[in-house]
Amino acid sequence: MTDIDIRRAVEADIAPIVAMLTDDAIGSTRESPDDLSAYRSAFAAIDSDPSEFLAVAERDGEIVGTLQLSFLPGMSRGGALRAQIEGVRVAGTARGQGLGGTLIRWAVDEARRRGCVLVQLTSDKKRSDAHRFYDRLGFEATHEGYKLAL
Repeated sequence: MTDIDIRRAVEADIAPIVAMLTDDAIGSTRESPDDLSAYRSAFAAIDSDPSEFLAVAERDGEIVGTLQLSFLPGMSRGGALRAQIEGVRVAGTARGQGLGGTLIRWAVDEARRRGCVLVQLTSDKKRSDAHRFYDRLGFEATHEGYKLAL
């Protein structure tokens, strides 16, 4: 996928990112492209934080993928830095072409470059295709995740 440019998202990328977040069975129930004001606020917070990197994959001027990479310092693992991958999405027109793998490998390389000792992510239990995808990329389901809606 040499025709893909992975870069830091800019404000103009918000609408295509939200469109990708909305374009699946789970995202369609919790995301809304109708009012982007909350997404703009979130983008401003992410963009101003050096421990956050909202990435987009661009091909021929079109945003075709995204993920958020967070760098988390911690006391465990000897005070190690870890990376958290969130919000991985590929546009419907670009699925099945290896872009998801390209995005994840980019994130792992970026985490390694920044000195992380671990890359982690969560995936909704309903996303069995995503689980197989992460397994193929070498991730292991080592923990049980918990969330509390507020």
